[in-house]
Amino acid sequence: MIEIRDVVKKYGDKTVLKNITFTVNDGDIFAFIGHNGAGKTTLIKAITGIHDFDGGEILINGKSIQKEPIACKEEMAYVPDNPELYDNMRAIDFINFICDMYGVSQEKREKNIKKYAKVFELENNMNDTIDSFSHGMKQKVALMAALAHDPKVLIMDEPFVGLDPKAVFDMKEIMRQMVKDGKTIFFSTHILDVAEKLCTRVAIIKKGELIKVGNMKTVKGDKSLEKIFLELEK
Repeated sequence: MIEIRDVVKKYGDKTVLKNITFTVNDGDIFAFIGHNGAGKTTLIKAITGIHDFDGGEILINGKSIQKEPIACKEEMAYVPDNPELYDNMRAIDFINFICDMYGVSQEKREKNIKKYAKVFELENNMNDTIDSFSHGMKQKVALMAALAHDPKVLIMDEPFVGLDPKAVFDMKEIMRQMVKDGKTIFFSTHILDVAEKLCTRVAIIKKGELIKVGNMKTVKGDKSLEKIFLELEK
């Protein structure tokens, strides 16, 4: 569960997050949408402990990201909008490095790495250095590293960008299985039709303010999510 309570973030005199409040429950696939510059990435970096914030509180499974950052991070995985990996490392070494940080057993990591390498069709590339990979392949490695330690909370910023259609389909299936297992998924996206079909709940942010949040069916009603988004953004 992610609880965001009256979160405020400022850069100098500019307030970029204005008393943001909502909850992402266990079993939710929660979409966070808004135009570029609306505050999506800023909030995601606050949730993950990358950025501090100036007011309010963020709890990960009941723990404060400000007071207990390590305990919070032990339960989450984060996939940024740009997969900035260690280019001189082999893919297998990078994923093992992440597993080391999370204390993943040898048996568990081998099982998960084998599983996700097959899903993302990287079985023949695991010993290649990351600098030889395309953007889409780097995105797959970032996703594999996030999934390999079986996080309770998965947070992603534009996770589908650069992925081929099969990888998008497979990632959606992985997300559906995760929430069936009681995990929590929160991600930003500009691909509104994917969000509409995949997500149980949605929040729309505009210029740092939350303008709509709730059950996907309730928020969009008889309209498409795209139409609701465009109407609210006027």
